[in-house]
Amino acid sequence: MKVDHITLLVSSLETSMPYYDTLLPLLGFSKQRAHVWSDGEGFFFQFLEAKAGTRPYERYGAGMNHVGFGAASVAAVEHIRLSMQEAGFAVPEIQQLGGATALFMKDADGIRFEITYYAPGTKVVD
Repeated sequence: MKVDHITLLVSSLETSMPYYDTLLPLLGFSKQRAHVWSDGEGFFFQFLEAKAGTRPYERYGAGMNHVGFGAASVAAVEHIRLSMQEAGFAVPEIQQLGGATALFMKDADGIRFEITYYAPGTKVVD
């Protein structure tokens, strides 16, 4: 069995979707309809607006910490960072983590996305 979708609740679709409309094509996803993206291989991201008065995302709280994507090269990580920066989004510096070249970005609600190139022999999760 494989994971077929992730549904992310954001505080505002109007605020968050420009970020995802920029990021997801860089990761190989295409828009299927409003707020639904697919990788073309049966995996989907769906975005819904959170109910008013609910607790926002907390970095070290219980729940999803981040979603990680493996990049094909260091250049791919650099391209995604530059593209997001040129689109006007705040992006941190790329990190070197024991053989991995990693970019950790977050959306307006603090939901984090990791884009990482793993040098041969580097473990994806440790």
